[in-house]
Amino acid sequence: MYKLTTRWFARWAKKEHISDEMLKKSINDLGDKLSTVSLGSGLYKVRMASCGSGKSSLINKLSNVMDNYYFSISSTTRKIRDGEIDGKDYYFVSKEKFEQDIKDNLFLEYANVMGNYYGTSIVHINKALEENNLVILDIDVQGQEQILKKISDKCISVFITTPSQSELKKRLIQRNLDSLETINKRVNHALVEMDYLKNYDYVL
Repeated sequence: MYKLTTRWFARWAKKEHISDEMLKKSINDLGDKLSTVSLGSGLYKVRMASCGSGKSSLINKLSNVMDNYYFSISSTTRKIRDGEIDGKDYYFVSKEKFEQDIKDNLFLEYANVMGNYYGTSIVHINKALEENNLVILDIDVQGQEQILKKISDKCISVFITTPSQSELKKRLIQRNLDSLETINKRVNHALVEMDYLKNYDYVL
């Protein structure tokens, strides 16, 4: 997979398009890397730069070629969207419930993203690992930092983003889920998160 460099960030920030050749190499190397990961040995962390980066499509493809894996379902305080299912897309909980779980130390990681909490339950992760599953997490940069402090020796981290900043905005508009103001906030937030690329093993 394409190793992290300042060149990648510079191209994305300047709205330059990442070459198809570079993306193809990243995808091919991702498949090779997955085939060498020992099941049950740790966590495989999947991370997106923002909504619209293709994370869901990638995970769906991986599910067709992988056995013994568990895709972690995060808990969140954000409002449920049309078509989403509680317990499948997210565990939708109140802010009060989430903050109580934080006090009870029930999260492997958690973060406040654009005013909403997102977190990974320790209970579900431990159960999956006990069953010898490879765990796939979809977390943001705040969550990734927390996990690295706890179990960095058991993790492979991947930063998933779009080929360019303009492509991200285009995809978010096509999804037709948010206002233009929210979309602009998401794009700006993604740009800030690009500063964390150096903390990841790979970028896709």
